[in-house]
Amino acid sequence: MASDAEEDELAQLRAQRSQRTGVADLRGLQQKQKHAKTAAASYFEEPVSRPSTTQRAVVGLDMDEDDEDAPAIVDDLNADGDENADLQHGSLRAEFPMAFGQQESKIESLESVHAARLRSGSEAGTSAPQLAQPTAAAPARSQPGSDDVDDAADDSAAGVSNSGLGEEDLQLDPYMLPVSHEVALEGQGKVVTAIDVDHSGSRLLAGSRDYGLRMFDFNGMKSDMRSFRRIEPSDGHPVHAVSLSPTGDAFLVATGSSQIKVYDRDGKERGVSLAGDMYIRDLRNTKGHISPCTHAQWHPTDRYTGMTSSEDGSIRVWDTWNVLQKTVIKPQLAKPGRIAVTACAYNHDGGLIGGGMFDGTLQIWDVKGKFGTAASTGVVMPPKPQMIAKQDWRYVSGGGRVMRNAHEPSTEITSLAFASNGHSLASRGADETLKLWDLRKLKAPVHAFSGLPTIHSETACCFSPDESLILTGTSAQRNGPGGALLFFDVNKLQLVRRIGTVGSVVAVHWHARLNQIFMGTGDKSGGCVRGLYDPTLSERGVLLCAARKPRAKDSLDFEAPLVIHTPHALPMFKEAKQIRKRKSERDHDDAVKYHKPEVGSSAATLGRGAAGLIGKTGGTLLTQYILKNHGMLKNPAEEDIRAAILRHEAHADEFAAHTAAYNKTQPKKIFAEEEKEEVEEGS
Repeated sequence: MASDAEEDELAQLRAQRSQRTGVADLRGLQQKQKHAKTAAASYFEEPVSRPSTTQRAVVGLDMDEDDEDAPAIVDDLNADGDENADLQHGSLRAEFPMAFGQQESKIESLESVHAARLRSGSEAGTSAPQLAQPTAAAPARSQPGSDDVDDAADDSAAGVSNSGLGEEDLQLDPYMLPVSHEVALEGQGKVVTAIDVDHSGSRLLAGSRDYGLRMFDFNGMKSDMRSFRRIEPSDGHPVHAVSLSPTGDAFLVATGSSQIKVYDRDGKERGVSLAGDMYIRDLRNTKGHISPCTHAQWHPTDRYTGMTSSEDGSIRVWDTWNVLQKTVIKPQLAKPGRIAVTACAYNHDGGLIGGGMFDGTLQIWDVKGKFGTAASTGVVMPPKPQMIAKQDWRYVSGGGRVMRNAHEPSTEITSLAFASNGHSLASRGADETLKLWDLRKLKAPVHAFSGLPTIHSETACCFSPDESLILTGTSAQRNGPGGALLFFDVNKLQLVRRIGTVGSVVAVHWHARLNQIFMGTGDKSGGCVRGLYDPTLSERGVLLCAARKPRAKDSLDFEAPLVIHTPHALPMFKEAKQIRKRKSERDHDDAVKYHKPEVGSSAATLGRGAAGLIGKTGGTLLTQYILKNHGMLKNPAEEDIRAAILRHEAHADEFAAHTAAYNKTQPKKIFAEEEKEEVEEGS
């Protein structure tokens, strides 16, 4: 019988094992199985299983890194039946396959995959301070599949803060940016303007100016990084914004149309909003936007609420389940009129709404508690027979905090981003600036980063997961440098990293759970989503599909060929050049085909008529017949223009009676003098 102390120790070991194995994924268990077989061959002559470093962590054993006395510890454990059962459980599991049935094909070496996607050490631009790059003498970071990575994963599961990187790595990159590797997802026709990733990090949405929205699933995607679905929310309208719900079961799309659309997780349309009446001046009486939408965002905590902004000068809060508006927010303007709202954003808990205007104005509303008044208040209602629907939404005009000229006047605000601390706000403007604001002192920005060119109205900015950095993109110049992704330190208020890319950087998203950065890029030749990651610092996301081979083409695959027929390119419409030339020469003498006018016709200046006859319009109207036979329809070429003007001379006195009041104010007529012809000498 084991003592009470031994039973408590055994229970503790089993609890640790359960905790560690519960967080391990399929790939981690497969790697542990591989290491267990490799370690067994190094300690025993016979090919029996021996627990590796990771398996010892699974069964709850704490051994040294050198593993010199491992057999002795195993023998000590074998003395007790329960401990032996625990060890045998881990050893036997290494001998069984991880799954049954047909397995997906894997790329042989993950190291070669990540090595091919390793970014070069050169960065675009030299004006910004660059972080030191690892040299040849510096220790290389561990790649997935090594023992160091597995130990780091086990330490992370146990709550240890060490990520497997040494002090030298921390000195080389104190911000621990996951930007060592880069991968490009399936390209799109034009620049990518909107990106969003669900909270679990398994699905990515990317909208583009080619009117399409692509859906990527990291769990099922192969190494070719192809999307599994493409939809067009509004035909002929570019996608300006896309936002996923907090639960990830639906997403909201704002396009160049005045109507927004809500889709479920798989891309099936749930509903579309109503379009407002463009002839109604008062925005609170319209059931939807009347101008193109500019931005959209789902509520961070409420799965049934979303928000959009539009060029009609309003921000509308929607019931995303019924796709009906709940609140109409009209910003406070400096003068009467309509100014487009180009950006809108929620804070971390949805208690604040920020709006950026086309004239550079920044406004913030507190939406906690009762917000707004009934839209029907103060409105003269129509008679009951004409009543169609009750205005059950709320209306807000003015209020909130207003910051005039937050950005340069007549330049739009392209993006807003709130920090979770409750008092920091970042705004990106078309005036080539990125400004950091303190909501407690909104009179002036904390700092303004200038010299950030942008030509896209959707250029975004965002905070890092720890909110120590601000990210934004720049646009490529025609005769200058390309676009870049910039990192600014919030505390030091300086640029700390610049990553050059191909084309302009518009959309930016840093996913906290994956620790991967996605940016929407593009130029005149096309666009795509580029993902930045680090094999050591990042998790899942693009790492899941990096080792999956794309499906090989089969001989039975069929794809309909794409045939484009140009006008008159079919064989039945083709004619030989010589035949066509001779036929043209023969037809040249045919007066009817060439509409040749009759010789000696007085109406030769009228142009061609019906059947090649001059002056013949081919009209059959009775009015033309009567005018022509009574002499009222004359040929303009035969009419004397001077005589037609002088026939009104007899009525000059009648016209003078009406214009006599202007005789005294008329200027004196000055006529040009006739010039005498000079006679040449000697003639």
